[in-house]
Amino acid sequence: MRLIQFIDAAGQRQVGTLDEDGRQINAIQGVSTTYALAMAAIEARHTLAEEIARRGTTLIRESYTSLLAGLRIMVPLDHENPAHCLVTGTGLTHLGSAATRDKMHLDQSAMETMTDSMRMFRWGLDGGQPAPGTAGAQPEWFYKGDGGILVAPGHPIPYPDFSEDAGEEPEIVGLYVIGHDGRPHRLGFAIGNEFSDHVMERKNYLYLAHSKLRFCSFGPELLVGKMPADIQGTSRILRDGKPIWEKQFLSGENNMSHTLENLEYHHFKYTQFLRPGSVHVHFFGTATLSFADGIRTQPGDEFEIHAPKFGAPLRNPIHPAPAPYAPGETIQL
Repeated sequence: MRLIQFIDAAGQRQVGTLDEDGRQINAIQGVSTTYALAMAAIEARHTLAEEIARRGTTLIRESYTSLLAGLRIMVPLDHENPAHCLVTGTGLTHLGSAATRDKMHLDQSAMETMTDSMRMFRWGLDGGQPAPGTAGAQPEWFYKGDGGILVAPGHPIPYPDFSEDAGEEPEIVGLYVIGHDGRPHRLGFAIGNEFSDHVMERKNYLYLAHSKLRFCSFGPELLVGKMPADIQGTSRILRDGKPIWEKQFLSGENNMSHTLENLEYHHFKYTQFLRPGSVHVHFFGTATLSFADGIRTQPGDEFEIHAPKFGAPLRNPIHPAPAPYAPGETIQL
């Protein structure tokens, strides 16, 4: 089952299901957001499918294609208060991701010592897939922002004028809400563009935290249920409507050095991430970056990330935006 959030012809928010071919939309009765649907399911101790069946649906006459073209599709999970949505991620989680990271950070000269990236990747290979119910090696973890950095599918991703790069990262995103029981509840997964500043990160690995503080996008659809074990997709960059770079990306546990259970444990083991009623958007990493292949994006370029198991592609152009704060603008009280 795949869920979407959208704006209907009357300008009202709706949450709906898509049929198998992605043509027919059925709005879920009695709720206008995925968040409200999830919280109701948790309170009733239902699965999402059971809660939807209990509520019933109404056929929407507009086509999914028209909603996408009209930029009326929203990210498939959010929170009405952006401060209650936490956007985070893990890195060096995929087979080949260490090689990509090293390609970013190192010149072509030989290295006699193992880099920190390779060392952490090896920890994941050796201990990232523990037996069920046990903790394995910790992954790299980073913070991106709150719900205010989420960009709807089709809309431009802004990057601040102090950025040194505006690069895509095609990833799978885990979508969660924390129930009133203080426990994480997984709704499902979406494709996402984690979007980072790779030039800044390459200068010094300690700039990784700065490089991740950027807007991002995910969706347009939420795949309810388990993450597919083998995910194959394509990441493209278009300039003036023509592809300038294209590459396959792989995800799912068959292509990862960590299990999903291990990545979830090392995020939700922290008490501050278990605040009842909050939303978590968690990126699971990638091994495919255009930056590692020497691509430099320009304003107006469009990213397209597509994995058929997740429905329609995620498309976002990029554009520069002025930073909201300049040196010396702090107000003394």
